[in-house]
Amino acid sequence: MTDRAIRNLDNLRTSASTARVLNLLRVSHEHGRTDGWRDAPLFQNATLNRCLIIKHRLRRNEIDEFRVRRYVATKIVLPIDGGDLRVGGRYLFVDQMGFDQTLEQSLGIGPTHPDRRILDLIDELPSLDPFLLREQLRRNGHSPDACYFNVSEADLVRMAEFVSSEITPLVDLSMGPGADLAAENPVARLTAKIMSNSAGDDMSALGQTLMLRPDEYEEGIFCWKGFLYYKWALQAITGDIGWVVDSVRRVKPRGRVDAEQHVNIDRAKEQVRRRILLTCEATADMLRVYDDAFRGLTMEGRPTAFRDFLKDAPLLFARLGERLGAIQHIVSFWRYRMGDDKPAPGAEELLDLLADFDISLSGRERPDVLALAA
Repeated sequence: MTDRAIRNLDNLRTSASTARVLNLLRVSHEHGRTDGWRDAPLFQNATLNRCLIIKHRLRRNEIDEFRVRRYVATKIVLPIDGGDLRVGGRYLFVDQMGFDQTLEQSLGIGPTHPDRRILDLIDELPSLDPFLLREQLRRNGHSPDACYFNVSEADLVRMAEFVSSEITPLVDLSMGPGADLAAENPVARLTAKIMSNSAGDDMSALGQTLMLRPDEYEEGIFCWKGFLYYKWALQAITGDIGWVVDSVRRVKPRGRVDAEQHVNIDRAKEQVRRRILLTCEATADMLRVYDDAFRGLTMEGRPTAFRDFLKDAPLLFARLGERLGAIQHIVSFWRYRMGDDKPAPGAEELLDLLADFDISLSGRERPDVLALAA
């Protein structure tokens, strides 16, 4: 199949890793001669290791390509010409009907090939946030080189500082407020455990206290880490969101614009602005589910609140990731496209951009997710 939106591929050429896009082609261009890229690849298959992976909001005509109903899928794009993405590419969705047969015929990757498992792990994630992608692979025994994850050391330090401030009430609960933390620094130790691949003995006691099965606890801890990451990420882009909303309101297309286009552009701008604000509100509501549960554990003597949160976390985590991933994509792409060195978009391009944003932010909510977030 050929990607109908060649514009999207060409515009992705400067992006290596965002919440919605993992551009392995660019990674290969920038790091293909390094030992890390060669010795610890993300995929063993050379073609797959130079593809683009996109978290794609399915259109109505694409939903029926899957046996199980879903609204976001993992799209693999194989560029026709790695040197010129304007030529377009062939694509397929992970787990679409006939996926394994197509994958084996086109790339020689069978159902038992290691790359097939990597694709499943990526598909399980609601977004391609590099931090969460790295954690997902690490906890399943895969450690590709750091060049595949656009997570700077500075971001990791800031994330660790944020986690430390978030979990201090949990340490106070276990040791007592005002305890002398200088000797062992349990906050730092617990932060390191949460940020590491394994929860370890320091955290297993919490799972026993909450009476969770080991599998429930392990999955819940991963999603807890995801909630902390998303909470940090949302705070980090709050100012950018306001700028995007205002910029969308003020943007004017370049060149001639007929009357019908004027009407459609004004309608689309208002729709996108409204959806961005509603999505941000819904994202904040989901994060409050975590805040309320954690407060119940650490301040109100209700450990069952946090136990229930950890059990329900995988479902909430998936939807939260989709929402925040869409916002991050819009912020990242709008900032790139509306940079000072870029000309204003023409009417057709602007309508196309706004339609893409609208699709990214739209979708039906599952009743079980709505019930949990209520």
